[in-house]
Amino acid sequence: MDNITTPPKSPLITNITSPPTSTLLPYISLNTPSTLLLNLSTLLAALLTIYYIHNDYLLFLSLGPGGTPSTPLGYLKIKLLSLISLRDPLRPLPIPPHFRPQKGYLTPTSLPKRHGPRPVIRGIAPQRQKTDISPPHIYQAFVHELQLLAADPENLLVERTSCFEKHSSGLFSTAPITRTCGGEVCHVHPSDGSLHLTLHPADARILIEAGRGERHPLAKGGWFRRFVPKEFVLVYAPRDAEEVRVVREVVAASVWWVSGLDVLGHGRGDRMVARGWDGEEVRGERERWCACRMGSFAKGEGEKMMGRA
Repeated sequence: MDNITTPPKSPLITNITSPPTSTLLPYISLNTPSTLLLNLSTLLAALLTIYYIHNDYLLFLSLGPGGTPSTPLGYLKIKLLSLISLRDPLRPLPIPPHFRPQKGYLTPTSLPKRHGPRPVIRGIAPQRQKTDISPPHIYQAFVHELQLLAADPENLLVERTSCFEKHSSGLFSTAPITRTCGGEVCHVHPSDGSLHLTLHPADARILIEAGRGERHPLAKGGWFRRFVPKEFVLVYAPRDAEEVRVVREVVAASVWWVSGLDVLGHGRGDRMVARGWDGEEVRGERERWCACRMGSFAKGEGEKMMGRA
């Protein structure tokens, strides 16, 4: 009995009954509370990101057609531009001492303060007004005022499809002296009644301080000029007949800045004379600029504003 020896355990039995600790480590590490929490947090963050992008893309589409295609690629372009756009569109553009002329077309008395809070503005391209939009009859009355300006041959204005947005109609100067896209003065957004235009920096300041508009998010100058001029602003939609008159004054200021003409005859002065240009020189410059920039709009392919009403 004393000589009986216990046979050695089989290696197979040993592996089954007592697995090495190294074999259990991955299983243990994947089931710790901290790892489970991390995995759940990652999944939740991914779902929230997808939800945000989906809703944000729908918001982008809800702004309607504009200067950027309503596609995922267009959405991505706008999101990238938003990272470097203006942080404060209500901060007026500074006027350098050498800038001429120093004064614009508007005066604080010609542009009364807007009543009520500023409307909600969304987007970059397109940029639209989401509250306090123009009633249909007010929008039509405002468009009629713009058409009257274009109907006067002395104003040198034509109605064409916007060079900036391609889906809105606007006014163009046939003889611009300030470089804008094809001589565009302004374009109106039928969906809300707001409009984009270019102003003298002093006039843009008066507009902002009166609570009637703001700078465009891409109006930063330099490299951004490939999108919009540095003096590009959004004018809030008129809400009643009195505001139609006020916004028409702003459009006249834009005409003055783009073409140098005082279309309302308020005696603000001819900007070309202030620069010391005589009539013949101005006409020659206008003809060269018109031939260069207005060719694509000379065929009359633009949509009429009232057709969009």
